[in-house]
Amino acid sequence: MRIAIIGVGNVGSALARAFRTAGHTVVVSSRHASHAEKIAEDLDVSAASSNRAAAENAEMVVLAVPAKAVASVLDETAEFLDGTIVVDPTNPADEDAETVLRASASLAEAVVLLAPGARVVKAFNTVFASRLNDPVIDGTPLDGFYAGDDAQAKQVVADLLADMGFRPIDTGELLTARALELMAFLNIMLNARGGWPWQSGWKLLGPVS
Repeated sequence: MRIAIIGVGNVGSALARAFRTAGHTVVVSSRHASHAEKIAEDLDVSAASSNRAAAENAEMVVLAVPAKAVASVLDETAEFLDGTIVVDPTNPADEDAETVLRASASLAEAVVLLAPGARVVKAFNTVFASRLNDPVIDGTPLDGFYAGDDAQAKQVVADLLADMGFRPIDTGELLTARALELMAFLNIMLNARGGWPWQSGWKLLGPVS
């Protein structure tokens, strides 16, 4: 699968490495093409000259950018996203706690409004970048939660999570993305307040089938 990752920060770089290791063709892009080229060279993946070039002809596009940058990225790329799987791993981490906790809709639902032809899946947001290439703790794989309204698109993401070493967990329709964003926010808050080493992850214990 040809996967375009827009954004080469901690999350984008970690996903690029994980997807390449899983055998996929990866192209990365950034606001600054030179930065994308450097990261691409380090990770042995391809770099695109722009976000538009990365999204064109991609089978999956991952929005690995800060939440506040998603709108501008979709303004650039929306014309290429009809029918494309668009994965949203973003979290509202830059807002104050009360704003995040009182919000009534998810960031993923905003992606649908900005790119109505895309097949949007919420995924990878509940996992720290440090665990994306190291998803097994004491022999137990972390859970990779995902949500969306397109069953086929979700299955592609589930297979990708499994290839990376996670146990895929389908939380249902895209409406449940709000819960996934709150799970991520709680993990971030606990690590920040407790001085934890940013290595914790979510795991459901007991039968799930």
